[in-house]
Amino acid sequence: MTIRENYSLQAHHTFHLPVSARWYVEYGSTEELKNLLQTDLVKQHPLLHIGGGSNLLFTKDYEGVVLHSAIRHIEILEEDEDSVQLSVGAGVVWDDFVSHCVENNWGGVENLSLIPGEAGASAVQNIGAYGVEVKDVIERVNVVEVSTGQEYQFTRAECRYGYRESIFKKEWKGRFIVTSVVYRVQKNPVFNLTYGHLEEALSGYGEITLKNIRETVIAMRNSKLPDPDKTGSAGSFFMNPVIARSQYDRLKEKYPDMPHYPVDGEQVKVPAGWLIDRCGWKGREHGGAAVHDKQCLVLVNKRQATAKDIMELAEMIQNSVKETYDIAIVPEVNFI
Repeated sequence: MTIRENYSLQAHHTFHLPVSARWYVEYGSTEELKNLLQTDLVKQHPLLHIGGGSNLLFTKDYEGVVLHSAIRHIEILEEDEDSVQLSVGAGVVWDDFVSHCVENNWGGVENLSLIPGEAGASAVQNIGAYGVEVKDVIERVNVVEVSTGQEYQFTRAECRYGYRESIFKKEWKGRFIVTSVVYRVQKNPVFNLTYGHLEEALSGYGEITLKNIRETVIAMRNSKLPDPDKTGSAGSFFMNPVIARSQYDRLKEKYPDMPHYPVDGEQVKVPAGWLIDRCGWKGREHGGAAVHDKQCLVLVNKRQATAKDIMELAEMIQNSVKETYDIAIVPEVNFI
């Protein structure tokens, strides 16, 4: 276990704002975490658990304890002729896990290639891309309760997954810390190529494989998303709004080219990036912050932005979309 005081968090969140934590603690096992949660350091100060910091906007220095997991195992629990059940430590870099699966020809997560963050956060955020959500492969989530240090295991159903949602983000926010996630991946996968022009991008390959799906997704993400190590960002800043089909039908009459993706018989999902782009925000700047010039869902730290710059820019975009389309877009990023 490593404990540091007055520790810079600039390298631990992808906006790379110059903020610090009063204490920063990294633990390497579930037992270390359970012992840590019983200490006065944790019990007497505010507590924040982070993963790769890819979904955070620190608005100021954190005057408490920031925890980070270094639990990094990938272990086979069960295997049969059709699938493999894997236990993955919360501190495993998500894309390293995807790469491991593809190298072993296990399918189910290849569409989620290059999403920043760690495995533990995947189960909290229900990360998704190109028509796939991580809930589709999660079987169980192992956690420790912050107040008691007790271990629990929750099934996928108990996690109440929705679009970029889970019970860990709502009713149980801050109550549990994820220590590992149990995924089931497939030996004979069915490819999901229906979303975001993925099938078209794969047309140059003679054969569709997990490897070339992964390579294509990586190329597509790199073509429109900034490298957070070079340009600070939190990836997609806003969630795609889900609206009533009746509202979409009315908007479609005025904006015939408005794209959508069916959610169910009553609701559709509208790409927030399209809404922001059509409101004229692509490439626009506010202070040191800017809307990315290739993907309007992404706000970037262009020139030593402050948290205030980013928050004000986000609010202006939200107001613009609401005034134009009467659609509310909500940040996916957590403000700390």
